[in-house]
Amino acid sequence: MARGRLFDVEIPFFLPVWRRFAVVAVAVCWGLFEISTGALFWGMIFVGMGSIVGWRFYTADWSAVAEDANDK
Repeated sequence: MARGRLFDVEIPFFLPVWRRFAVVAVAVCWGLFEISTGALFWGMIFVGMGSIVGWRFYTADWSAVAEDANDK
Protein backbone atom coordinates (compact mmCIF):
# COMPACT_ATOMS: atom_id res chain seq x y z
CA MET A 1 0.00 0.00 0.00
CA ALA A 2 1.33 3.42 -0.90
CA ARG A 3 2.15 5.67 2.02
CA GLY A 4 2.63 9.41 2.06
CA ARG A 5 0.43 10.23 -0.90
CA LEU A 6 -2.13 12.99 -0.83
CA PHE A 7 -4.99 10.71 -1.91
CA ASP A 8 -4.43 7.09 -1.01
CA VAL A 9 -7.04 5.08 -2.93
CA GLU A 10 -5.41 1.71 -2.21
CA ILE A 11 -7.40 1.03 0.96
CA PRO A 12 -9.66 -1.91 1.82
CA PHE A 13 -12.77 0.30 1.61
CA PHE A 14 -12.40 0.37 -2.19
CA LEU A 15 -12.01 -3.41 -2.66
CA PRO A 16 -15.58 -3.84 -4.01
CA VAL A 17 -15.61 -2.76 -7.65
CA TRP A 18 -18.98 -1.03 -7.33
CA ARG A 19 -17.54 1.47 -4.84
CA ARG A 20 -14.72 2.39 -7.20
CA PHE A 21 -17.17 2.74 -10.07
CA ALA A 22 -19.52 4.88 -7.96
CA VAL A 23 -16.76 7.32 -6.95
CA VAL A 24 -15.66 7.83 -10.55
CA ALA A 25 -19.23 8.07 -11.87
CA VAL A 26 -20.31 10.62 -9.27
CA ALA A 27 -17.29 12.85 -9.90
CA VAL A 28 -17.61 12.75 -13.69
CA CYS A 29 -21.40 13.18 -13.68
CA TRP A 30 -21.14 16.12 -11.30
CA GLY A 31 -18.52 17.67 -13.57
CA LEU A 32 -20.77 17.24 -16.60
CA PHE A 33 -23.63 18.81 -14.66
CA GLU A 34 -21.44 21.79 -13.77
CA ILE A 35 -20.40 22.19 -17.40
CA SER A 36 -24.03 22.03 -18.55
CA THR A 37 -24.96 24.85 -16.15
CA GLY A 38 -22.15 27.05 -17.43
CA ALA A 39 -19.63 26.57 -14.62
CA LEU A 40 -16.81 25.43 -16.90
CA PHE A 41 -14.05 25.79 -14.29
CA TRP A 42 -15.74 23.57 -11.69
CA GLY A 43 -16.83 21.14 -14.36
CA MET A 44 -13.26 20.67 -15.53
CA ILE A 45 -12.09 20.25 -11.92
CA PHE A 46 -14.57 17.44 -11.24
CA VAL A 47 -14.10 15.69 -14.59
CA GLY A 48 -10.34 15.86 -14.08
CA MET A 49 -10.64 14.56 -10.54
CA GLY A 50 -12.81 11.67 -11.75
CA SER A 51 -10.30 10.88 -14.47
CA ILE A 52 -7.35 10.89 -12.09
CA VAL A 53 -9.04 8.72 -9.47
CA GLY A 54 -10.27 6.38 -12.22
CA TRP A 55 -6.71 5.94 -13.45
CA ARG A 56 -5.47 5.38 -9.89
CA PHE A 57 -8.15 2.74 -9.35
CA TYR A 58 -7.26 1.07 -12.65
CA THR A 59 -3.52 0.87 -11.92
CA ALA A 60 -3.77 -0.15 -8.25
CA ASP A 61 -2.70 -3.62 -7.12
CA TRP A 62 -5.93 -4.77 -5.49
CA SER A 63 -4.63 -8.25 -4.69
CA ALA A 64 -1.97 -6.69 -2.45
CA VAL A 65 -4.57 -4.51 -0.78
CA ALA A 66 -6.75 -7.57 -0.12
CA GLU A 67 -3.78 -9.48 1.33
CA ASP A 68 -2.89 -6.54 3.55
CA ALA A 69 -6.49 -6.28 4.76
CA ASN A 70 -6.58 -10.01 5.59
CA ASP A 71 -3.31 -9.80 7.51
CA LYS A 72 -4.67 -7.23 9.95
